[in-house]
Amino acid sequence: MDVLTIIADLAREAERQVRDHAWRLTSAERDLAQQTEAGLRAAVGPREAQEALPEIERLEHLRETLAVLAVSLARIHGRMAWFLSGALTALEPVLQWRAFPTDGGPTFGTRPSTPEQYTEAEDAVRCLQEALARIAAAAPATQNPGPELGD
Repeated sequence: MDVLTIIADLAREAERQVRDHAWRLTSAERDLAQQTEAGLRAAVGPREAQEALPEIERLEHLRETLAVLAVSLARIHGRMAWFLSGALTALEPVLQWRAFPTDGGPTFGTRPSTPEQYTEAEDAVRCLQEALARIAAAAPATQNPGPELGD
């Protein structure tokens, strides 16, 4: 399964859980969703802007999204942590990409990626941005949700 499909599936599942009140967002989760979305949007911009960048900058931006997700994940527990963890796992192939030639030396398991792979990963980040924005904007639950389960 490709990165975009995995992220889209995660986003649909998260939004379904919020809509069905299986996931009752706390104010901390809403705030973190908003902050994470803003961080991802700062890292990966519109498709035309990203595709105009040199390959090394596109890779830097994608790696920055992983950092944004990792920092957010470290600050939360429960369903939001599970959602962010799934997104990080889906975007993990970015860690194996390199933009520089090998010059005959060791590559530590990295490999070059194609422009299509960059575009797919960037589209996946945009999908994640949109899902986080919708999650952050979801109406709060009207019932007392009870205690939150941890990781």
